[in-house]
Amino acid sequence: MSQITDFAALGLAPELLRAITDAGYTQPTPIQAQAIPPVLAGVDLLAAAQTGTGKTAGFTLPILQRLSSSSAPPTAAKPAAQTASQIASQTAGRPRCLILTPTRELAAQVEESVRTYGKYLAMRSMVMFGGVGMQPQVDALRRRVDILVATPGRLLDHVGQRTLDLSGVEIFVLDEADRMLDMGFIRDIRRVLTLLPAKRQNLLFSATFSQEIRTLAHGLLNAPREVSVTPRNTTTELVDQSVHLIDRAAKAGLLSHLIRTQQWKQVLVFTRTKHGANRLAERLERDGIAAMAIHGNKSQTARTRALTGFKEGSVPVLVATDIAARGLDIDQLPQVVNFELPNVPEDYVHRIGRTGRAGRPGAAVSLVEPEELKLLVGIERLIGKRIERAAKVDGFVAPTGAAAAAELRDDRPPLPPRRTPGGSRAGPRAGPNGAANGAANGGPRPGSHPAAGRGPRPAPRAPR
Repeated sequence: MSQITDFAALGLAPELLRAITDAGYTQPTPIQAQAIPPVLAGVDLLAAAQTGTGKTAGFTLPILQRLSSSSAPPTAAKPAAQTASQIASQTAGRPRCLILTPTRELAAQVEESVRTYGKYLAMRSMVMFGGVGMQPQVDALRRRVDILVATPGRLLDHVGQRTLDLSGVEIFVLDEADRMLDMGFIRDIRRVLTLLPAKRQNLLFSATFSQEIRTLAHGLLNAPREVSVTPRNTTTELVDQSVHLIDRAAKAGLLSHLIRTQQWKQVLVFTRTKHGANRLAERLERDGIAAMAIHGNKSQTARTRALTGFKEGSVPVLVATDIAARGLDIDQLPQVVNFELPNVPEDYVHRIGRTGRAGRPGAAVSLVEPEELKLLVGIERLIGKRIERAAKVDGFVAPTGAAAAAELRDDRPPLPPRRTPGGSRAGPRAGPNGAANGAANGGPRPGSHPAAGRGPRPAPRAPR
């Protein structure tokens, strides 16, 4: 496939091209170039794309075009001539496109993309998630909704209360399907599928193609086109990775020290648990460093406040769990810290993939205690290289013991890549509220950049 260098070559409508230009984007990303044509053609799609590759625009742009170029399907026994209010009442609470996402933050960002790119089209979109009141969403569903972006739990709540009708869905998108499965949403997904019409277009996006994803895709997709732009388990060379070996009791102190001495102004810190995120944020606050935690137990208001403060710079440190951070889209994030290594090596790749985007350098620092050395070895096997061990920091004693001493040596040959169950090697490979909004009146909110990342202004940019 020859490289597509502009959006016009993808066959997008003038209204969409105008919105893309308004947003300052000029060149499609690889996932956009490969995904947009089959979605426009109406075929099912199975796509492997990491967060930050521009995948959201890869499906929102063609969906907007498909829905705007065809009228809504007629309802049974609909008279030939109807008033606008009659048509609205028949389509109220009956979306034509359903986009299912695993988290509230991702749902909000996807719906924002819909409004950004659909600003010149007569499309109406709505975002729906838990943690906020039901009634505003019920009120919004009394009006026409073309595109609904939702999380599974709240979606099924509305179905149960008969405020939502999924029988008119023409296009169904399952975004970040791998995280959906990790979060235990498989039963909810299956329930949603039983509520959709048999004849529809299906799009499945996932960061990885595990056997579980393949099984899900087999039951969901019909003769799908398959695209993969960033093979799994790779880390970009733009991210400077390093490891500090440190005892657990000294981790928080070392993190505070690094933030101060390195003058980090925006750092995303990962912990394994919600309680751990809270404790660490409180400790940083006691050390005089503004920090907030974000996780599933936080209210939507608290999550939004923390994320807004982090993006605007008033909160330099955001402490998050993997699930809460999934889908966070922060332009030019310079620093990621693994306060605790993830239990699943692939999650390390997802974590540090939030920096080093759009040609901008980034850094990922991991604070590793002796009990985590096995997790570190698993990560290094996955990415196919040894992560540099940082020099000892004055005032912070490195762990003792044979295993820790061996890990401090960084002169050994690279680890062999891990073998997958099928016998292949998984080593290094090339390149990783909710009220309705009228898209015609919407546009990007001030300071919002729905892109995979933003480079210097003169350079070409691609939408998320």
